[in-house]
Amino acid sequence: MSGVGRPGARPVSVPDGFLLTNIGELTTNVAVDGDRCGTLRDAAVLVEGGRVVWTGPAARVPDAARPGSAESAAARGGAPAVEVIDAGGRAVVPGFVDSHTHLVFGGDRAEEFAARMAGEPYAAGGIRTTVGATRAATDDELRARLGGFVAEARAQGTTTLEIKTGYGLDVETETRLARLAAEVTDEVTFLGAHVVPPEFADRADDYVDLVAGDMLAAVGPHARWVDAFCETGAFSPAQSRRVLEAGRAAGLGIRMHGNQLGYGEGVALAVALGAAAVDHCTYLSDDDVVALAGSDTVATLLPGVEFSTRQPYPDARRLLDAGVTVALASDCNPGSSFTTSMPLMIALAVREMGMTPAEALWAATAGGARALRRDDVGAIAPGARADLVLLDAPTRVHLAYRPGVPLVRRVWKDGVEA
Repeated sequence: MSGVGRPGARPVSVPDGFLLTNIGELTTNVAVDGDRCGTLRDAAVLVEGGRVVWTGPAARVPDAARPGSAESAAARGGAPAVEVIDAGGRAVVPGFVDSHTHLVFGGDRAEEFAARMAGEPYAAGGIRTTVGATRAATDDELRARLGGFVAEARAQGTTTLEIKTGYGLDVETETRLARLAAEVTDEVTFLGAHVVPPEFADRADDYVDLVAGDMLAAVGPHARWVDAFCETGAFSPAQSRRVLEAGRAAGLGIRMHGNQLGYGEGVALAVALGAAAVDHCTYLSDDDVVALAGSDTVATLLPGVEFSTRQPYPDARRLLDAGVTVALASDCNPGSSFTTSMPLMIALAVREMGMTPAEALWAATAGGARALRRDDVGAIAPGARADLVLLDAPTRVHLAYRPGVPLVRRVWKDGVEA
């Protein structure tokens, strides 16, 4: 399954596709005349076979797509024409691409959150609490919870999800997490290098041996990516490099957690290794920004973390002005950002990180697609997957203008409505 599945959902399907018309504002993400969002007014989208086949002005829908036309019937061998769906002048945007989540885990850390709101600082070590709960959970318990999170994300417009392991930290549990994640997405990331588990206390290098050896061998067949948390309290640059290079040798793409808790070498290492993305990027030197701007590595910003930990927000404006490709993701996890809401990420990016509504929407869709090195999602263009979100609003600006309001009216994944 590609993107996001919804276990137990009963999809509403259309035999031949559909024509979504009377769209007040369509965000295609196909740049036109300096508009990176490729905005069309009074637009329509034609979907067939789970793919977008045409976009343009509603008044210029191809004759073969017009209901009841001879061309339409002939094109389909006499079969019924596509269903027409009236958007009622509302906005349509690409499905959100959430390129950084940790959705397979047991327990929660509500008490830790409450303590942090009372003044205690955030530190990477809290991950070990979730590791204990996750190891104790059964596959059925983890699967049910994962399904709930996926449905929650889909209802808020997310149609593509990346999901990391990282709450098992032993061969058996990391493999279980990857296998479960692979049931709902192709974008599975092996994050055995999340933190050092208690049984390897004071033996971090021995744990890295395990991650780069037996654990990678077991988890790799279920994953597309390898990741490492290069940070004080987690893994050093040398340890991170070893894990990432081992993953690459096993055929996995590279992504990285870096520069979240302070300045460090994470971003430079990610760029040097040709990582698809380096995520967090809260503390960046001028050299880090220059390196990112001169590379294909996407800077994925995770404003839900700063909201939940009271750390400083990343300076998205600085990155954008330097020419860095920026993505937004939820980092949904029980410790530092327990939300699946990409609309919230957009609102926070606009309010706290210096992004315009258009930049934030692009980062949450096309930016996420680039972070996953995908060209079939994140845009509404001929050939792309028909991942569409109909907003109960006239423009995409309302995603930031009306924070906390459920503006997602309808969602289609691969042309099938959720």
